[in-house]
Amino acid sequence: MSVTDPAQTDLGFTDPDPQRGGRWTRVQAIVLPLASVLLAFAIGGILIWFQGVNPLEAYWVLFSSALGDIDGLTRVMEKSTPLVLTGLAVTVGLRTGLFNIGAQGQLLVGAIGAAWAGYNFQMPTLIHIPFAIAFGMLCGAAWASIAGVLRAYRSVSEVITTIMLNAVAIAFVDYLASRPLKEPDQPLTRTPEIAESAALADFGIVPSGFVIALFVSVFFGWFLARTTQGFRFNTVGLNPSAANYAGIGVKKTIFLAMAVSGALAGMGGAVETLGITGRFEPSFNAGLGFDGITIALLARANPIATIPAALLVGTLRSGAASLQFQTGIEPEVVDVILALTLLFVAAPIVGRLLFRKRAMKQTTVSSGWGGA
Repeated sequence: MSVTDPAQTDLGFTDPDPQRGGRWTRVQAIVLPLASVLLAFAIGGILIWFQGVNPLEAYWVLFSSALGDIDGLTRVMEKSTPLVLTGLAVTVGLRTGLFNIGAQGQLLVGAIGAAWAGYNFQMPTLIHIPFAIAFGMLCGAAWASIAGVLRAYRSVSEVITTIMLNAVAIAFVDYLASRPLKEPDQPLTRTPEIAESAALADFGIVPSGFVIALFVSVFFGWFLARTTQGFRFNTVGLNPSAANYAGIGVKKTIFLAMAVSGALAGMGGAVETLGITGRFEPSFNAGLGFDGITIALLARANPIATIPAALLVGTLRSGAASLQFQTGIEPEVVDVILALTLLFVAAPIVGRLLFRKRAMKQTTVSSGWGGA
């Protein structure tokens, strides 16, 4: 039995010829996301044309408003920051063979946890900011661990549990923000403003949260490729049976991967709270976790590639309002483009997953009847 280098895999799929497979995987990692984005923009352009607007003009407005000045660039980085982290959250799950669809709920729990830690304590800035971020990560990890325990020790699909936990998290944080953690004498559903010592400052035009997200992406690129625990994650994702045979604790690894995934999503919520909103307001965090799925698949489960993928999504989100004001096109066209991108990126992966499971089942049956 040979162990395949996880870096030479396409989310767990390898070519029988290692050299050809490695080259093809690298080509796919660039061509498939690029083709998916271009095809999504082409279909989006058709929809824009049906609304009586020149698609090229609309796309020029979309990108120039987001990238054409300093304020636009800062806004793109602000919107991209939580997207990088939720994309990483989904990526860690994918590399371990898990599909964490619960990043939205984990982000919300992390966001309100960081808000509570931000306004409920008075500390020096150098202590308060790491404490609030760490508390948000802990909340996200704890929330994801529910699905991790059920998946690892009861074989309950994490897809089902994380979807259900999203709904629970939305209701839970709404209750907290409207009842026990609500800002006094305020009709809106929100927490008090965080202390100044917990607020993330900017480095010139660059939000400090974006710098944190870049550092975390690079760290996890190294972690998954160069560390023993990263190797365990990759091996369990490639073949749990082989990992178990090699002495890797599969259940423990699955649980830990879900906890780490939730912590990253919780960090996304914490950074959004401490660096952008300054308090927890449910409406300001809508959709960030779900965009993380698009980013992770667009990045082909590569931690470093989540950065350009998140910047693309952040640019589209940032320019959506200007698209409506200047052309009259509804900003939901951006949602359509992102949804089509996700569809085109995910379709080949789903197909390979189905064929891989069928091949593994046939191999098991063959081995059971004396096959090699």
